[in-house]
Amino acid sequence: MAPKKLSLREIKNALAQHTPQRPTSHALARQAAVAIIIRSNNDFMEALFILRSVRKGDPWSGDMAFPGGHKNNVDLSLRETAERETFEEIGLTLSHSSCFLGELDTIELNRRQSEAILITPFVYSLRDKDCVLHKNHEVAEILWGPLDHMIIGTSLVNKEVKRNGTLQYFPGYTLDKQIIWGLTFRMLQQLFSLISSHVRLR
Repeated sequence: MAPKKLSLREIKNALAQHTPQRPTSHALARQAAVAIIIRSNNDFMEALFILRSVRKGDPWSGDMAFPGGHKNNVDLSLRETAERETFEEIGLTLSHSSCFLGELDTIELNRRQSEAILITPFVYSLRDKDCVLHKNHEVAEILWGPLDHMIIGTSLVNKEVKRNGTLQYFPGYTLDKQIIWGLTFRMLQQLFSLISSHVRLR
């Protein structure tokens, strides 16, 4: 099946009509933000993903992800967190090299109050598709993935994970021998649901 084309204009319009939902934050919740960076490449839409380096103590070690991280005291907003982390991880200054398109709903992880993390995705479109990126020690690879294929499910697979001696299967998208699953997959599904509810794919 040939992928159905997405357009930047349609994605931008869908995000402009969306009112993002943020859960009520409690005192012990940690806040984080990521940047979903998209570009048009030969009339198809792509998103930037990073393969996180294998690091002890990192719960997402070795996983596919969007650039981002935890909010700290220097950040005036969660959007600023996403932009700072993106610069630190891949050397991209979003405020200069991209257009801000909108914000998705915040995702809450670990509902127990002592461990809660609230993660907010922010969406950007890259102006220069050939800009040079520089990954830091937290990033093993930088990969571009075709959103047109993902949104219609042509790259949909199951990720096999062994937990407590039991195999479990989670949905994900294949990309260059990697699988985009878990939290990043949930963010993509939210973006795709928003796009599909506002536009008609060709």
